[in-house]
Formats: sequence, structure tokens, C-alpha cells
Amino acid sequence: MRHVTKDNITDVFMGYFGPDTDPRLKEILKSLVTHLHDFARETNLTHAEWRKGIEFLEWAGNISDAERHEFVLLSDVLGLSSLVDMLHSHPEGTSSSVLGPFHITGAPPLPIGGDLRKDFGDQVLLAEGTIRDTDGNPIEGAELDIWQTAPNGMYSSQDPDQDTYSFHGIQTTGKDGRYAFTSVKPVCYTVPSDGPVGDILNASGRHPWRPSHLHYIVKAPGYRTLVTEIFPDDDPYLDQDTVFGVRDDLVMTYVEQPAGTFPENGFELSGQVDGPWLKAAFDLVLVRE
Repeated sequence: MRHVTKDNITDVFMGYFGPDTDPRLKEILKSLVTHLHDFARETNLTHAEWRKGIEFLEWAGNISDAERHEFVLLSDVLGLSSLVDMLHSHPEGTSSSVLGPFHITGAPPLPIGGDLRKDFGDQVLLAEGTIRDTDGNPIEGAELDIWQTAPNGMYSSQDPDQDTYSFHGIQTTGKDGRYAFTSVKPVCYTVPSDGPVGDILNASGRHPWRPSHLHYIVKAPGYRTLVTEIFPDDDPYLDQDTVFGVRDDLVMTYVEQPAGTFPENGFELSGQVDGPWLKAAFDLVLVRE
């Protein structure tokens, strides 16, 4: 079209929407294209840089598969995932945090007091808390999807030596809203840096480290689904998470318990823990839909 110029191309694009375009789609695309065009003008984007950007996106697509989600990781390290989380977190509920690229659907049921540690010999961690509403009432029938890294810093989807659902489980609360399980202390780890996201981090002089954490997805009928993580207050990367996932209300404390004090009942490991163990208490608050 001969009348298109570098100054009016954005306005010309806005006139290309059909009369039946979904209003929300139109709103998002208009904003996206406006920012993209302004970005190109502001930086005086060159052909070589434009081609490099296209190659980057193609590489991210090619390296992604059922276990590795490079575009999710890219969104994480650019802070977009956390920004969307914070935009839609309710101030009365537990803050949401990034899902991350390693969640696996279909984890097996884990009874209250069940064990994720299995054959790993590290110190026992007992994690427990109550899932409640904003009025403080326990929520019965809440489903808690739990996952974490193994002591080697890898999720099961990354590690061929782990079972598919290693350190994964789903608990369902009773009338008291309580969840409880045993595991090992998660460790800090690096996000995958052997692909395009790693190139971005290296070029920016950034590290790929995340603080250690437990992942939770909490669902209950009538409540907004919560995707979140909880972090220990002594982790060296707590204030420099490469995916910006830490929130003040998601920080907890591991409290070491002396030998001989592990609960005698109610846990799969009751009667089997002789030495000192760790306890992490953390309540989760859901907001009604």
C-alpha cells in the first residue's frame, strides 16, 4: 500500500481489523503492535538484529518438547511470568508465583502424612500447614499438587535416573484443611542455560540460579486456583532469583528439631526417623472466585 510510511504504519494496522474481531483480542493485538512498532523506532532496529530475533524464537521453538518449555522459561527470566502473577494475585490470599517449566500433570495421590523422600538418604523435612479461606476457615476437599527438586538439584523430568513422578504428589484435605508430608530439603539450582534463554542470560551478565523452593498448586471448588512456591529464609539466592519468583509472604523458616522428637503417629515415616529433622510450617489462603 503506497501511503504506508514509518510514521503511520501503526495507524494503518489498526484499521485492518474486521467487524467481527473479538474485542479482547483486538485490544491485546492493538497494544502489542503499538509497543512493537515503538520498540523498533526507538532502537532503530536493523535488519540483522531483526533476523537474529527471529532465529532466537525459532531456536526456542525447536528446543522445546513435552519436558522442556523454553518459551515459559523465556517468559520467566524476562520477568513477564511474575508480572502477570502479581497483576492477578489477590491481596487477601497467598501470593502466586511462577509455575516454571517442570510441572508434570497426573502425579499420584499422596496421603496426608505421606512421604516423597523414598530412598533418598538426606535429612527428613516435614512440611505441613492448613489450607483456609480469607476468613480463616479450613477448606475441606482442597487438592494440593506438590513437586520439588531432588537433592541433585534436578526435577524428575530433567533426570533420567529418577522415576517420572519422583518428588511429585497430590494431597486432598479433610475437614481440618490440613496438608502434611515428608520429603528432603529442596536445593537451589540453575535454570537450563544450554539454549536460547541461556544465551540471553550470558549476554546480559546474569546468573541462572534459583533459590530452593517447594512448588504448590492448590485447587478447591468455588475458589481461585493458586499456583505458588515457598522459599526458605536462609537461601543465598533469595534476593536474586533469576525468574523473580520470591514474594515476602512466601518466605518461611526451616526449624531444626532434635533427635527423638519426630511424631510417633500420622506420618509414613513415624518410628523410622532417629536423627535431627527439619520442620517447615506454612499456611495457604485461597480467595473465592
